[in-house]
Formats: sequence, C-alpha cells, structure tokens
Amino acid sequence: MAKEGVEKAEETEQMIEKEAGKEPAEGGGGDGPHRLGDAQEMRAVVLAGFGGLNKLRLSRKAMPEPQDGELKIRVKACGLNFIDLMVRQGNIDNPPKTPLVPGFECSGIVEALGDSVKGYEIGDRVMAFVNYNAWAEVVCTPVEFVYKIPDDMSFSEAAAFPMNFVTAYVMLFEVANLREGMSVLVHSAGGGVGQAVAQLCSTVPNVTVFGTASTFKHEAIKDSVTHLFDRNADYVQEVKRISAEGVDIVLDCLCGDNTGKGLSLLKPLGTYILYGSSNMVTGETKSFFSFAKSWWQVEKVNPIKLYEENKVIAGFSLLNLLFKQGRAGLIRGVVEKLIGLYNQKKIKPVVDSLWALEE
Repeated sequence: MAKEGVEKAEETEQMIEKEAGKEPAEGGGGDGPHRLGDAQEMRAVVLAGFGGLNKLRLSRKAMPEPQDGELKIRVKACGLNFIDLMVRQGNIDNPPKTPLVPGFECSGIVEALGDSVKGYEIGDRVMAFVNYNAWAEVVCTPVEFVYKIPDDMSFSEAAAFPMNFVTAYVMLFEVANLREGMSVLVHSAGGGVGQAVAQLCSTVPNVTVFGTASTFKHEAIKDSVTHLFDRNADYVQEVKRISAEGVDIVLDCLCGDNTGKGLSLLKPLGTYILYGSSNMVTGETKSFFSFAKSWWQVEKVNPIKLYEENKVIAGFSLLNLLFKQGRAGLIRGVVEKLIGLYNQKKIKPVVDSLWALEE
C-alpha cells in the first residue's frame, strides 16, 4: 500500500470513527448492532476460501460474547500484516478451515468482561493479539493477550504496534542479544518489522543497520537505516565491502537462497534468525512452483559447519510462541518494555495507510 500523507490519514481515521458511530437504520441498516435470530450481529471480513482477493467478503456474523477469562473489545482498528497474506493463500502450516475471519492484532475499547477477568474495566483503551477474527467490529480474546494503550497513542498506531515491535524486540534482544557496537542485516527494511528493527537498533549505541528494500521505499526509510541496498542487488558483496567480517545478526523474512547468503555474512558468534518466508509467496494466489523453487534454494545447514564457524541459526514465530507454546507472560514483559520506550519517545509505530472496513 502506498503511504498516505498526514492529512489524508487523519481524514480517513475521522471517516472510520464517523461510520462507527452511525445509528442503525430501520430494517437492519447502518453500522450499529443488529439482530441475527436471537443474537446480535456484527460486520466482519470473511475469507470464504484460500486464494485471491476475490475470496474476501464483508459479511454479517453473530456477535461473540466473552467467555471466562476473556475480554470483549469493540474494534477501532486492526492490523494487516504479511502473515495475513499467507493465511489468505493458505500458505501456512495447518491452516484452519474456511470460512474464517482473518487478523491477529487489533485495538479498541473494552465493552464487556468475562468471569475472573481482573485489571481491566469497561471503557479501557486496549490493543490485543487475537488468534484469528481480528478483522471484525467486535472480538473476544483471553485477558493474557490484551494490553492497555498509552494515553497519547492512537487506535491506528496501537493496531500497528504489537506484531511488528514485539517480533523485532524478541529477535534482537531475547534471541540475538543485541549489544552496543553490533551490526544487523534486516531484509524488507521498509516493512513493519523492518522499520521496528531499525527504531529499536537506534536505542542501542553504535549499532550499524544494513537493510534491503524495494527501491521505491528507500526515500521513506533512508534516515533510519545506516546502509540501504536494493533488494535485487548483490547485497552480500555490498555488505562485505563495508564490513569485511560481515555482520553480527541477520534477520531473514525472505528464505530461499537468502538463507545461505545470510549464513555466509555472519561473523563468528553471529546469529541468523528466520522469521518468515515471503519468497514462497508470489502473486495473487498460492504458487506451488515458487514454493518449491524457494525450498530447493535453501542451503542445507550442516551442524558440524556451524560448530566449526561458531555461528548460530534460529527461527522465530510470534504467533506460535503466543498461541501454541504458552509464552504470553514473556510477551507481556516485552510489551511493557516497548511501551516504556514509546513513552520515552524512542520508538513510534508507522502506519502505512488506513482503510475502511468495506475496502
């Protein structure tokens, strides 16, 4: 999506707020709650089947109610990330059955509390992780995945905050142990995680950031990345020309032949982290050819070679850590640290563009 100017973004946000506040018209029109049989209904974006954009529909669904330990949130904004594109194409491990409501992060206002919920009140401004279903007017999610929004953070910023900044923070500080004077190579530096990585690196003295990105994104991110390369250039030679030893940390969301390149750039005791596989997703729909091509381009990792070269290879999936591996407590601690950095004005979510639900 093209980045919008401040005036246009503010205008769009005001339009969304205005639409959300309309009174329902007679006969079930409008944007407020409606009746579906004996239950209220809401609007949601539904993925009818895996494939292209034509598989997405704006539909009405029964409004959820909070179960024990859950919060009900009136959504003001929800995030759109690369993982959502992978879900749409069915390009993830064990995808759920369709139809489904996509989306893993949102911001909004607490509307109801389930039994045993403590620490929150109706009316609180919050951001949350959701195990699907974020692209809807109302969501319910367990309290351990919900966080209060700082007073001066907008709903749109809050919806762009959890996935990108938590992913970047955990990789840099929990997995790779970023310290003063280190160097980092991050792919897709113009994306949400890439920009979060650059901002977090700036909080540590003398960290050098190498980034790859599409040429049209260079102007917007050139001030946050120390050395910026076109994603189609021979970045291995460019990095080695600047730093003959290579880099301390490689953050790879591309996979394919970039895996071998990233490992070759690591210094001794360096860490390579794979956190995505965007090279396996091309075009409007899933391509088994591009998937197979990227898979075969992945350099086979020899543990003996890692031992001999003193290199570390790791993987990171935030959603698995949260929803499958039960590390919500760890992530809450990370969010608290990030909110502290936000309050100190050291980091700030970047909102690429705003879209109404119908779009």
